[in-house]
Amino acid sequence: MVQENRITMTPNSNGHKMSFDLKVKHVAKPTLVKPAQETQKGLYLLSNLDQNIAVIVRTIYCFKSENMSNDMAADVLKEALAKVLVHYYPLAGRLTISPQGKLIVECNGEGAVFVEAEADCNMDDIGDSTKPDPVTLGKLVYDIPSAKNILEIPPLVAQVTKFKCGGFALGLGMNHCMFDGIGAMEFVNSWGETARNLPLTTPPYLDRTILNSRDPPRIEFNHQEFDEIDDISGTKELYNEKMEYRSFCFDPTLLEKLKLKVMSDATLEKCTSFEALSGFVWRARTKALKMKPDQQTKLLFAVDGRPKFSPPLPKGYFGNGIVLTNAVCPAGELIENPLSSSVKLVQQSVKMVTDDYMRSAIDYFETTRARPSLSSTLLITTWSRLGFHTTDFGWGEPVVSGPVALPEKEVILFLSHGKERRSVNVLLGMPVSAMKTFEDLMNDI
Repeated sequence: MVQENRITMTPNSNGHKMSFDLKVKHVAKPTLVKPAQETQKGLYLLSNLDQNIAVIVRTIYCFKSENMSNDMAADVLKEALAKVLVHYYPLAGRLTISPQGKLIVECNGEGAVFVEAEADCNMDDIGDSTKPDPVTLGKLVYDIPSAKNILEIPPLVAQVTKFKCGGFALGLGMNHCMFDGIGAMEFVNSWGETARNLPLTTPPYLDRTILNSRDPPRIEFNHQEFDEIDDISGTKELYNEKMEYRSFCFDPTLLEKLKLKVMSDATLEKCTSFEALSGFVWRARTKALKMKPDQQTKLLFAVDGRPKFSPPLPKGYFGNGIVLTNAVCPAGELIENPLSSSVKLVQQSVKMVTDDYMRSAIDYFETTRARPSLSSTLLITTWSRLGFHTTDFGWGEPVVSGPVALPEKEVILFLSHGKERRSVNVLLGMPVSAMKTFEDLMNDI
């Protein structure tokens, strides 16, 4: 049985409201934290892999120590931020548009936005902050009220919120075009090391020209990730319903049971937990949304290209080293065929990602300026291997850490869970009418 955790939104399908209303007040005006030393000025290149994901990713980290109060938390984090920005100076700049029509960073040392706040409650009162909840957890991350577009939002915004219990939360709004999950994790951990007066374990490698497009560009693969699929099933209208957000926990025993189910027809010799879970949720979501049999449905997921490039990207690469791979299948086939069939499609998508494929994707954007389409698509993003839980600013590792909200309705997030990080939380939002079916399918293992 999948352990199911429900996030009650305001209001939810049953008309209930959240029993807890987090009140946060900003105790001072937002300030700009500039690099502690003079840093390089001028334009800083963003690669083609950075261009299509200029969205703000909001995360929180909650800390509480029996030995240290939260009195100095904001001061310690602010001072350390100024120091670490010397190494990560593009984060102190501002986004602009290059003459070629691409996003680029103007390194002007203007600084990251830093906000101090206080909550009217204890940290435990906010409930289970391991699951996305934009209503409550969103109050722990500062939004730029005057920003009209992504160019007017600084690449890094930080809010430190003190709780009455002596704990505090660090809420971050970071632009995905600056780095992927691995790069973001390395930055936050470097910030923590700086706060503890330690040298950086992984200094950033800043040169993104190693991912420049080829001259002339060579498109050598059929990049279906960019294809627009006709929505003949009315899924877009379905998503106009009220949304319900839930989390389903797969512990190691359940993951093993799922893998055995995938391989029970002897079609596949082996599969990973990610492959089994991806095939399973893609199939279940397609069925829950009642897609028509001839509806093409697409699966997108990010693959870490760092070790797959030739040569591999340097350690500490500051940027996006991920590439989207895909599988496309008629909904009828996906649902009627055995589970092993959908998992095999996932495996083929993983194998597709080679140096040649990634260079072709980079060149495809150079030629077309296309964006991946999410029509009739499921986008799976995996945080289960990211070590955000190891961040330490001097108060020990976070009690909890995770995302504030899912970036798009088509996104399902895999997040590591439990003390040994061996369980996986599957986080998603679905229209109310589809969630019950999805829940039933999740429990059918």
